[in-house]
Amino acid sequence: MDLLIADKAFLVVGGTSGIGFAAARSLAADGASVLIVGRDEEKAQAAAAGLAEGGSRVVPASVDVAKPDGADEADASALAAFGRIDGVAVTTGLIGHEPIDISDERWMEVVSDVLLGTTRTIQAALPHLIDARGTIVTTAAYSIRAPEIARLPYAAMKSAVATFTKGIANAYGKHGVRANCIAPGAIETAALTSIRANIAKERNLPYEEALEMVMIDDWGLDIALRRPGRPEEVGELIAFLLSPRAGYLTGALVNIDGGTNF
Repeated sequence: MDLLIADKAFLVVGGTSGIGFAAARSLAADGASVLIVGRDEEKAQAAAAGLAEGGSRVVPASVDVAKPDGADEADASALAAFGRIDGVAVTTGLIGHEPIDISDERWMEVVSDVLLGTTRTIQAALPHLIDARGTIVTTAAYSIRAPEIARLPYAAMKSAVATFTKGIANAYGKHGVRANCIAPGAIETAALTSIRANIAKERNLPYEEALEMVMIDDWGLDIALRRPGRPEEVGELIAFLLSPRAGYLTGALVNIDGGTNF
């Protein structure tokens, strides 16, 4: 499907790896210009080089949007490269998988990484998105529907991301801005792939089945599809939501979790 984005420019925060990289790849594959944002400069450069091999215009930016001026730096980089911002995807916010009995300082780190990294990015981009009648995709998690005490800081902040996104959709729809939030389940990014390899070795299980067996039998994840998701499956959803093909979809919380039973 042609996403109708060949003339558009997107900012993907967290675009140097995992789900964000997969989203950037999907956008670039359809001819869009993409700024990928990550904290590690070398990693960002390598990711951009890999995505640009097909002839798409992909630019790296080494920025931490969880810091007060980070989002403005990312916007400035996108505007310098492309002259416009038609859409923003935020796929960062990974810390906080721990119980609630953490220090106040650690709580603030979780707030900054999971919540403020998203809110600052969207707030900074909104004037440009209003001009472009642009689009927003944020990232929550399936665990906001089934919060566990073992990772409650993370789930609480991801719940806030979903609420924030709904509010942006309601407030800025009159300007033609669409905002949606995705809630991924267990997605096999590099961390889960590493766990798969370790489990297969330690338990003498087939590599192709090791993670699936542990997810269901040990972790208690009741997933209808009986497997983890792939980053590209989430990346394609993000690209669709950012595109004109999803033109009447806004304010939604879209589960992409393989049918996880909450």
